[in-house]
Amino acid sequence: MSDTGAQDINRSKPVDWALKAYIFAAYAFVFAPIAASFVFSFNSDRFPSIPLGHFSLEWYQAVASDPLVWEGLRNTLFVGVIAGVVSTLLGFGAAYTDYRYKFFGKQIYLALALLPPTIPVIILGLAMLAYLSRINLSGNALSVIISHVVVCAPFAMAIIRLRLSQMDPALEPAAWNLGASEWKTMRHVIVPFTKPAIFGALFITMAVSFDEFAVAWFVSGLNETLPVKVLGFLQGQVSPRINAIGTFVFVTSMTLVILAQVLLSGRDATARPDADE
Repeated sequence: MSDTGAQDINRSKPVDWALKAYIFAAYAFVFAPIAASFVFSFNSDRFPSIPLGHFSLEWYQAVASDPLVWEGLRNTLFVGVIAGVVSTLLGFGAAYTDYRYKFFGKQIYLALALLPPTIPVIILGLAMLAYLSRINLSGNALSVIISHVVVCAPFAMAIIRLRLSQMDPALEPAAWNLGASEWKTMRHVIVPFTKPAIFGALFITMAVSFDEFAVAWFVSGLNETLPVKVLGFLQGQVSPRINAIGTFVFVTSMTLVILAQVLLSGRDATARPDADE
């Protein structure tokens, strides 16, 4: 009897249904507020209330005609793309260093490289503000990019490091024995092998940068990103435009995350047959 058949015999239908119900409840709990925001963004009434008014694109039109929103969106896209590229390059370098070299204090190196996401964002934002102010970089787009790179690079490192851990350690020495230099080995062996993870890391870091608010609020000055602009709307009065902006931000972030997941899942699917052989 195959292993799959044995597993099917040992499975319990009540347990399977309980797990499915748990997963459904967890997703419903997480996405219910987002779904409500999406529904109210098309509601003609100014305040989110039941029963709903008629279907309307009024709030999307108001967002599209607001120059402050477009300014925040431009800043967000500019910062997100640059921070994503720089974070992915730094993450690749850090992950390859961990994969390729053995040195004293390596565990400390890894702990420090992966530390920023574990620091409370308020503390990290204050620290970045204090440091960037001392070197006269606070309050401009470059300060937001630097801060987002600090936040995003560990995510890129973790994703690429996981991919490198699946690489046969004999591939590099084999390429060197065949006459390839270290740079040619990097170009023709390492980079092609890690390409799905590199693009996955790029999309994930862009999504993290696109959504990040707290650190950008401390260091952005007049170069506010879109999440910081939303806070400005909230400080004035409750506006249905926030639902429209939130829907756009959610769809954009989910698109980036899904693209990353497709790339990483595709990598796993192509790697699995080789492992089975």
